[in-house]
Amino acid sequence: MSSKKIILKFGSGILTRTDRAETDEEQLCKLVQAIAELKRRKHEVVVVSSGAVASGLKAMGFKERPQDMVTLQACAAVGQTTLMHTYQSFLRGHGLNVGQLLLTHADLESQDRAEKVKATLLRLLECHNVIPIINENDSVAVEELRFGDNDKLSARVALLWKADLLILLTSVPGLMNLKDSGSVDIVPEVKNVEDALHLAEEVKGSLSVGGMTSKLRAVQDAVQGGIPCIIASGRHPEQLADLVDGSGVGTRFPVPA
Repeated sequence: MSSKKIILKFGSGILTRTDRAETDEEQLCKLVQAIAELKRRKHEVVVVSSGAVASGLKAMGFKERPQDMVTLQACAAVGQTTLMHTYQSFLRGHGLNVGQLLLTHADLESQDRAEKVKATLLRLLECHNVIPIINENDSVAVEELRFGDNDKLSARVALLWKADLLILLTSVPGLMNLKDSGSVDIVPEVKNVEDALHLAEEVKGSLSVGGMTSKLRAVQDAVQGGIPCIIASGRHPEQLADLVDGSGVGTRFPVPA
């Protein structure tokens, strides 16, 4: 079994409860179990995790996601600590620890700053009991809050690290294709992302930001940079090891020949 460098992107929609505005700890526990299994199989794992805003809503007294940017940033400032504490509490049970990295897109646009980010990431990965967990620094930056739910950030980190695989976990089992008969099928493989954009539906949860189009644009950036991608359901993280091994249910985006 060959070791792979894997980026896992967790969106807000799979980290929050479906019935109220707070972190779904049972779901997060399952995601951590899947991370631990990948580590057991000797893979290198980096997580790009949304969820800071949703984690801060309850503490800030909100029952739904606010609309103004300053309040969103305040929720993220409160929620980021709660989110990392929850990750750490579950990872500790597997002998693992969190290495938190908060980034802005400006950190990756400057070559000098990007190299510093990469150096820190590589140093964290030398500690095999540490899982780097990356989020946009929402308390000072707003791009992901407005547009992408960390989809774009996950692709940029994958390119920086030269990952072997980027897996975007979302609330649906993959890219869906509605047939004339009314049935819906999962598209198993997409060789040209541009040709698949018409299948994307901008359906978002009340606590999520990015839709399928955002994910496909991130995938497009990654595959053009030589990194294959998968979009799959984050509600079934037990199949993560299978996805890495070439099976499992999801949509695969191979690197163009």
